[in-house]
Amino acid sequence: MSRYVRQMILPEMGETGQTALSLAHVLVIGAGGLAASALPLLAGAGVGRITIVDGDNVDLSNLHRQTMFTEADQGRPKAAVAAARCRAINSEINIDALAETLTPANVAALSKAATLVMDCADSYAVSYTLSDHCFKAGTPLITGSALGLSGYAAGVCAGAPSLRAIFPEAPQNAASCATSGVMGPVVAMIGALQAQMALAVLIGQTPSPLGQMVPFDARSMRSSAFRFDGAPEPVQGFTFVTPEMLGTEDTIIELRDAEEAPVAAHPNAQRIAPQDLKDRLPKADGRLALCCATGLRAWRAAENTHELWPGEIVLVAASAS
Repeated sequence: MSRYVRQMILPEMGETGQTALSLAHVLVIGAGGLAASALPLLAGAGVGRITIVDGDNVDLSNLHRQTMFTEADQGRPKAAVAAARCRAINSEINIDALAETLTPANVAALSKAATLVMDCADSYAVSYTLSDHCFKAGTPLITGSALGLSGYAAGVCAGAPSLRAIFPEAPQNAASCATSGVMGPVVAMIGALQAQMALAVLIGQTPSPLGQMVPFDARSMRSSAFRFDGAPEPVQGFTFVTPEMLGTEDTIIELRDAEEAPVAAHPNAQRIAPQDLKDRLPKADGRLALCCATGLRAWRAAENTHELWPGEIVLVAASAS
């Protein structure tokens, strides 16, 4: 009996859908909590090739929500452990593990062969980098986020609006699972929803999850959904770059002080505090690069100063580079 018989019974799947899955290549960015639900489901469904990208190692604090890992995995690369778990689920598919972090410098190379990209990273700098690239490349992106007792999954790009169309402004804060906490079941639900959306896109299910967002709130135990097909792309958008992508022609501002960042994001960076930037903004043209740890202060500074700068403004999230 075929391992896929229970899903092939579905009229939405059938042999045609199963063949589409076997020919698909899904790039999964992040092997943490969201991926802990999504990856086994993609592998079990028979996605032909899965590439897992994550530069972190397993830590004890991960285990309450990153359920692919055990205590014995502490210190091991997450991507490699996740890949091994997926191979154990389905030996008929190809699994690649890359122990690196996605950045604006490598996003094109990593995603060039992907049929679909899944954003399971705990970084909005990574999420926007993926969305910017996938929007230009026409690649479907299933993005998700979970924090505290709530989260969402959404399908963007490939004919649907980008993540920037949904969230055009800088996030309110730089909260993450590490700083604000998260409940494991919430992460698992969002990751499973991402997997379902990805499979629906790959088999051509209608209506498509692209252009749809599904939030979930564990406080009220309620979920909803809405479509954003007509959401306009923002006129002003600040893209992320890596320090290596900057040159001598760029004006580079390090927004962190020397205590927070003894070594600036770039050797040519000038240190200017965010509150002083308007008054001390250098008189130059060309590209302005604003640097901080996560990209949030840089984004807010860009929003506050873009009317004063004649050229392009880009952001550097030093901790993600």
